[in-house]
Amino acid sequence: MAGLDPETLKHEMTGWRRDLHAHPEFGFEEKRTAAFVAAKLREFGLDDVVEGIGGTGVLGTLKRGSGNRAIALRADMDALRIAEQSTAPYRSGNPGIMHACGHDGHTTMLLGAAKLLAEAGGFDGTVRFIFQPAEEWGRGALAMLDDGLMERFPFDEIFGLHNMPGLPVGHFETRAGPVMSAEDNFEIVLRGLGGHAARPHSGQETLVATCALVVNLQTIVARRLSPADISVVSVTELVTDGTRNALPGLARILGDARSFRPEVSAEIERQMRVIAEGTAAAYNVTAVVNYTREFVALRNDAELVDAAFAAAKNVFKPGSIALAREPMTASEDFARFLDHVPGCFVFLGNGEASAPLHNPTYDFNDEGLLFGANFHVAIARQRLGI
Repeated sequence: MAGLDPETLKHEMTGWRRDLHAHPEFGFEEKRTAAFVAAKLREFGLDDVVEGIGGTGVLGTLKRGSGNRAIALRADMDALRIAEQSTAPYRSGNPGIMHACGHDGHTTMLLGAAKLLAEAGGFDGTVRFIFQPAEEWGRGALAMLDDGLMERFPFDEIFGLHNMPGLPVGHFETRAGPVMSAEDNFEIVLRGLGGHAARPHSGQETLVATCALVVNLQTIVARRLSPADISVVSVTELVTDGTRNALPGLARILGDARSFRPEVSAEIERQMRVIAEGTAAAYNVTAVVNYTREFVALRNDAELVDAAFAAAKNVFKPGSIALAREPMTASEDFARFLDHVPGCFVFLGNGEASAPLHNPTYDFNDEGLLFGANFHVAIARQRLGI
């Protein structure tokens, strides 16, 4: 670590992480977080620090030597609208918002890497440190890209990471090809004629049709798509305008769909429209499907996966580095950068006893902070070798 004592740095990073955890901010509202990040990067002596990219994004640039290649390291900064259930002294001080996905840890790990690389160097070229807003709702990467990120701060490849509950701290996984799925959102609105619960025959109530449609939607994956294509269709909300003694005339079904190929996403939407219209007609109501695509699938570049595994050997113990066995049907905004440059996304253990992501009792495991910082450093030095 070239002069930086690991325990001292770990203690410092733990303080940063817990400060960020206590002050969570929702997507595009990360003003305090962005100011914290920018101040640290300037304190570390980076060559350039720019704020306000894509709203609240921050980018730091560090140059060493005369190399003309540039790589990017990315962390996300936003929190979720979840009420934290914790007694920790650093628990969320913003009611209804918490870092339930570990973005406080991701930000801290990248800050630690920036400090290490600024002090010790060990690379020839340019490192871009990207601190992205609004990952959770799939808009932050696009906002930074739309704000001219690639034109203003060009780079040749990009790396990112995410903590993984259930995987022991100090363990590393990734894979080439598809890693995380695309996410589509849908809303189906059924309209009929509501009325008295005692006289269902006098109207065209929507609740029975809605229940039938929820069940019928499950046939998309089970019966209408190839078993070779991984996909999920989930109904997550059902809302009506009925009450205990009144049948609803309006009902809304909301949910999301996951897949790994654009063709599968298109087929899910097509089949959803066929099923919704057919089910509605059978119950003498109407249905309108609103279908949007929020996240694209994340696919790792094979060459950069090999590079990530090689760099991981400098950080993780033998036996703690593994090939991820199968793609995940969760989604990640990092995928938007891969439309522009090759990249690699990896997973680091958050502990076998960790609560799940997006759970009100989740907390990032501070024992993993140095592993993430050191992986960022190792990949930067490997890809920009002297």
